[in-house]
Amino acid sequence: MPKPQSEERPYHHGDLRRAIVEAALEILAETQSLEFSLRELARRAGVSHNAPYKHFADKRELLAAVSAAGFEALTKRMAREVAGRGNAREQLFAMLRAYIDHGVANPALYSLMFGGYLGGPDRSRPAIELAEADKTKALLAGVIMTGGLGRVIPHTPRNERKIAGAMLACWSLVHGLTLLLADGLVGPKKKSAVLADSLVQGMLDGLAAELPSLPPGTWVGP
Repeated sequence: MPKPQSEERPYHHGDLRRAIVEAALEILAETQSLEFSLRELARRAGVSHNAPYKHFADKRELLAAVSAAGFEALTKRMAREVAGRGNAREQLFAMLRAYIDHGVANPALYSLMFGGYLGGPDRSRPAIELAEADKTKALLAGVIMTGGLGRVIPHTPRNERKIAGAMLACWSLVHGLTLLLADGLVGPKKKSAVLADSLVQGMLDGLAAELPSLPPGTWVGP
């Protein structure tokens, strides 16, 4: 008796892992919830229900890859905004605005990237996620060091806490504003871009006047 033909979608390119992550990103964007099953994910990707387990031990490992993809997309978006802007201050402003837009447009993904879901008991994060997050941080640090806050800050041991302090000040504002906008706690929505422009510009003006420095022993995640 002939076997029925499989209804699975073939992946001749061999990148099944990426296809599963992209399917998870689609579900997350549509539902804004992490409460989906791997079986549902497999069905969305057009593969057998066991296929995700060939690449991910469990759902947490899958979500770590999804979060990493979120950081990858964020870094690319920020880099696109930097391209073609010769002034470091303009680059930094555009980069921070891109950060806010990314989070507001993808609130569930943003929550996964910066929330506690993937955090371990010792504040550790999955290595795959940290590798991509480090690229985002490096992009931000690079623009700050090249004069994004009105002055060049050479990357020397003496300046490390100053650079980290400037990064934390920028991140604190855009992270908080992103959450407020995404949760609808400030508005109206049609004014969100103008509000973000004003607050980011004001923060950069303040940091240009005086840079904070992290106290010894402190650290900046994610």
